[in-house]
Amino acid sequence: MTPEGKRLLNIVILGFAFMFMFTAFQTCGNIEQTVLISFNSTDFHGTGYTSMAIIYGVFSASNLIAPSVVTVIGPQLSMFCSGLLYSAYIAMFIYPFTWSFYTASVLVGVGAAVLWTAQGNVLATNSSERTIGRNSGIFWALLQFSLFFGNLYIYCAWRGHDVITDKDRKTVFISLTVISLVGCFLFFLIRKPDSEPSPSAGDVTESLLQAESDSSASYSSPESGVGSKALDAFVKSCKLFVTKEMLLLSLCIAYTGLELTFYSGVYGTSIGAMTQFGQDAKSLIGLSGICIGAGEILGGGVFGMLNKCSRFGRNPVVLLGLVTHYIAFYLIFLNIAKDAPVATQAGTDLQAFITPNVGVALLCSFLLGLGDSCFNTQLLSIVGFLFKDNSAPAFAVFKFIQSITAAVAFFYSNYFLLHWQLLILVVSGFLGTVTFFGAEWIAESSRSDSDYDSI
Repeated sequence: MTPEGKRLLNIVILGFAFMFMFTAFQTCGNIEQTVLISFNSTDFHGTGYTSMAIIYGVFSASNLIAPSVVTVIGPQLSMFCSGLLYSAYIAMFIYPFTWSFYTASVLVGVGAAVLWTAQGNVLATNSSERTIGRNSGIFWALLQFSLFFGNLYIYCAWRGHDVITDKDRKTVFISLTVISLVGCFLFFLIRKPDSEPSPSAGDVTESLLQAESDSSASYSSPESGVGSKALDAFVKSCKLFVTKEMLLLSLCIAYTGLELTFYSGVYGTSIGAMTQFGQDAKSLIGLSGICIGAGEILGGGVFGMLNKCSRFGRNPVVLLGLVTHYIAFYLIFLNIAKDAPVATQAGTDLQAFITPNVGVALLCSFLLGLGDSCFNTQLLSIVGFLFKDNSAPAFAVFKFIQSITAAVAFFYSNYFLLHWQLLILVVSGFLGTVTFFGAEWIAESSRSDSDYDSI
């Protein structure tokens, strides 16, 4: 197999591993608030929104140390160990206790930081300036298939259920735990990429992963010790955070954290709380997740694998993502009752501005997924291009910003009515898009004679 073929195979394996893991975890996040509301235990006191706020808060803080962990133990083992923490969090729902619920939330937050930093490193290591766009799209599309499979199961299993029984909960989460573990072990199939023969000065530069391999023989010297490498990775993260390019991208990254919270937790819960949708309201959570996944997969395929927008850069794709989201936000504002995100187990009887329509609700799910893929594929591409020499620290900063805003959003989702949450998304989306345009202008200027393909 050619070096390029091996790198592409690594990207595909990475995508399938994340697909299995996040089939379990994203399905878990989509249904956990509904499951916990239906959980019959006087000793349990916890909410899904609070758990996700803890996860993303710890995730954000842990990004400060994640590059050091990836540098010391390597990206492959980092992803495997992190995956085990994800599996433990999902398994906790088989019979949850308050202490185990929130302890697992903290642990998976730490694991998430290491997992996504390692993922960014593997993506950059196995990509060149020419293939970073294609590989970002392939990875993103495979990852988002996770929304399809898990939520299809939820739709079929919960159709016609008003309340989620203990048997329903245990069956779902045992299955999800097994699926997550399958994804963990797939990481061991990823192989170190071969160097391209006779690379030119404009080709891929040495990555953090290669640097780790090259220095393995000199661990005995103080200069290349574990502590020195860890400190160096931490310092690089801090320096990257205040670069002009990252500061410009930070508002767009922050927006993706806010809308991640909305489509992965708040919107599904809101649909499930709409009594006007009848007895199928709970199963519609799964169907909504499928539609989100369809939008994510379509966006990842069109703007990643097919490279349709390579002539025009990344800006048109990001603008399309913003317009798509604005359409979805407007329709949600009209179709969903304002107290749906914070409704009790009985749901909400408040009327929306129009007669609630299942078709409109599912169309909005699709638009949310499509818009999210537009933003994320372009962010993966531009970060991978601008910070190729420091991929692990750069993706750690990326996830630090995204996760801290997601944590804030999950926290206020316990209290804010729907229209206030939508207003926050509208304003932050506009600001993030404008600043992304500035970062893309810098990328275009720095590319000069390079032949990289944007997505």
